[in-house]
Amino acid sequence: MKSWTAEALNTAPDSSNKIHGDELAKQYGFQGGLVPGVTISAYLIHPAIELWKEEWLNNGYADCRITSPLYDKELFTVDAEVVDENKLNTTLVKSNGSVSANAAISLSNDLSNPPTRRGDELVDDNFVPPEASFEVWKKLESEGCKAFRFNWGGKDPLVYLKDSSLLPDLLQPDLGGMANLSFLLGCSNWILAGNAYMNPWVHLQTVSQNYRAVSMETDLIAEMSVNKFYEKKGHEFIDVDVNLFDQKDNSCVMTINLVAIFKLRGS
Repeated sequence: MKSWTAEALNTAPDSSNKIHGDELAKQYGFQGGLVPGVTISAYLIHPAIELWKEEWLNNGYADCRITSPLYDKELFTVDAEVVDENKLNTTLVKSNGSVSANAAISLSNDLSNPPTRRGDELVDDNFVPPEASFEVWKKLESEGCKAFRFNWGGKDPLVYLKDSSLLPDLLQPDLGGMANLSFLLGCSNWILAGNAYMNPWVHLQTVSQNYRAVSMETDLIAEMSVNKFYEKKGHEFIDVDVNLFDQKDNSCVMTINLVAIFKLRGS
């Protein structure tokens, strides 16, 4: 496959997670605000969408790992290696030659056992999440997490390129496009931060499985469960599973395993 080159877009410069803003990111030794991991993951998946189109949105799998920062307006190239007719490996290389992320992507053959919705309590408008800590994660692990509702579409749909016309046709909002990975994986970020306040925090890896493409103006219900939390080299990590369901029929559209640093060393 041909390599794909684009200009990075920081889709969350004003996020409550200040690692995406220049001021705080520079305090931690970065050049500027970090492009979100979910956006980088969308870049890694872009060649798969071009290759498999809606088939990947309906049954695609992706293991996306972020290994170094990517910054706003930074030029990058995604190199794609076709393993076989159902598998693709991609690598995001920055203009200076360093690798920022990689992914193992495939089409799945067995989608016979999607998760079912538990019916977790939906968060209300007045909910204020506790500050993330091992004690809070332990409580959420045992007592359960709040569910959240997200809508694909609206007045300003989240896209991963500044010029949405450069997206594959089936992802362009102006054409009534399907939800892209930046938004769908973003739901796992938002429910994580919605259940426990973190600032700053860093998205590291997602392993996701699609069960159905998400069409414009779909309301999704996200449910989360805590797997584990641990310390390593001074950073504190959280590992969660997030399932996304179509509110209309409660069918699962995607499962996501998310690993993140919720407390950076020295914070």
